[in-house]
Amino acid sequence: MTAPFSPLSRLSLNQETIKQWSLPALTEGCVKAGIGRVGLWRAPVQAYGVERTARLLADAGLTVTSLCRGGFFTALDPAERARALDDNRRAVDEAAALNTDTLVLVSGGLPPGSRDLHGARERVADALAELAPYAAERGVRLAIEPLHPMFASDRCVVSTLAQALDIAERFPAERVGVVVDTYHLWWDDRAPAEIARAGAGGRIHAFQLADWITPLPAGVLLGRGQLGDGCVDFRSFRSQVESAGYDGPIEVEIFNEALWARDGAEVLAEVAERYVQHACWEPCSKPKVKRS
Repeated sequence: MTAPFSPLSRLSLNQETIKQWSLPALTEGCVKAGIGRVGLWRAPVQAYGVERTARLLADAGLTVTSLCRGGFFTALDPAERARALDDNRRAVDEAAALNTDTLVLVSGGLPPGSRDLHGARERVADALAELAPYAAERGVRLAIEPLHPMFASDRCVVSTLAQALDIAERFPAERVGVVVDTYHLWWDDRAPAEIARAGAGGRIHAFQLADWITPLPAGVLLGRGQLGDGCVDFRSFRSQVESAGYDGPIEVEIFNEALWARDGAEVLAEVAERYVQHACWEPCSKPKVKRS
């Protein structure tokens, strides 16, 4: 007998969206809500224990869609670069232990005093040349995430999907691909063509949703909006990635202090409802998510 269709079947809840929850609470909440996929972050996983986390999620029947984050490859100092590569190898090992095939990479910003964006991007490619074979041996793909240009100086010199693909295409697609994140790409009129390019090469390794709202908060990092609160056309992005051949998880990743201050079960129910409302094809029945 065929299982009934669920509009939440591809939804993955990123751990940071409900940062106030512990890993056991996240696991329990997802199981109750009928959400079978989660995206994880290294710091809380390390705090709980990598192997312990893997057992917790496996016992609950949850799939880890991605681990965030590796990267920060742009340092000029050789010793600092070596430390970054060592940390990324640990990140690969953690991803493999969690049974996820996708490690998300944030490339790193400009080193202090530098204005050389091209050189920084080349150091990202150099680091991937060392890291990609190590990751491939462990069944882990590296996914370059372009971040909005406002983060170029301090966090990520890879600002567009075109720049990410220019680096990724130096390597086999099964080793290095890209993340399509609506928060970072919604503004770029070249994004549709680059999504098609990424799909043609089999390089869309992750698809993430968050809305763009203004005014941005101080520091801007925690300015991601709940789906539907801003100006991103999520159905358009979903159409583009699916037309490009992507049929994998759709991960909601929101950094927002207002959401973190609320009851986690309430936020989870709202995420599911907004996902169906703004990122599913019509007609979709609203998910029945238990509130506790």
